[in-house]
Amino acid sequence: MAYIVQNMTWPMVKERLEVCSTAIVPIGSTEQHGYHLPLGTDVFLAEHLARLISDRTGALVFPTLNFGYSWVWRDRIGTVSLPQDHLQLILKDIVKSVERYGVTKLVFLNGHEANGASMKYAIRDIQDTTSVKVLGMFYPGLQPIYGKYMESPTWGGMFHACEFETSLMLSAREELVHMDLAQAEYPDRPPLYGMDNTSIGDLSVSGTYGDPTAAAKDKGDRMFEEFAAKAADLITMQ
Repeated sequence: MAYIVQNMTWPMVKERLEVCSTAIVPIGSTEQHGYHLPLGTDVFLAEHLARLISDRTGALVFPTLNFGYSWVWRDRIGTVSLPQDHLQLILKDIVKSVERYGVTKLVFLNGHEANGASMKYAIRDIQDTTSVKVLGMFYPGLQPIYGKYMESPTWGGMFHACEFETSLMLSAREELVHMDLAQAEYPDRPPLYGMDNTSIGDLSVSGTYGDPTAAAKDKGDRMFEEFAAKAADLITMQ
């Protein structure tokens, strides 16, 4: 079973920590994901994976951060973006909070790639002032798992509302996926992309980068199982 902190009383949390002092904090974002996926896609995927990992490890799952660093989509309807340094401070404060009552290992489980820098530097900074072992994960084992199941090409190595995320959403929250609205889009890539401040939010019409029409629920099911197994192995070896 998954141990969801929001559904537990404080004595239940205390009892669980006496058995397993590991906790998971999923990190997502609220941002557009094309015509066919909800704005909470990164939240739902991180939460679903966290529950699968909890099933395997017994770790507590704390509430998900629904907002992340979403600068590139800041002008798209529904998006909420936090500055990187704000997100970094929030993550460090979470570590300080859970340390007070016995969490000894904390896993930030990221479902939104752009949060990676904030997560990385928060972990580096906090390790000098905490005894908590802090880990940061983004779909552990991603490259080989992605290569095993995905059929469509990425947009320059990036995925967003594509076959990958759509397959995972079909597994996690199929009722929120509108496959009848899914369409492939591979915008032209400017020569200076990645070297200047060009925003991908200005390049795509639909908000999709890749081909979601190739997505399938069974692909998402199998990828989630492999991600969860890999994450559980990494958590228990530390």
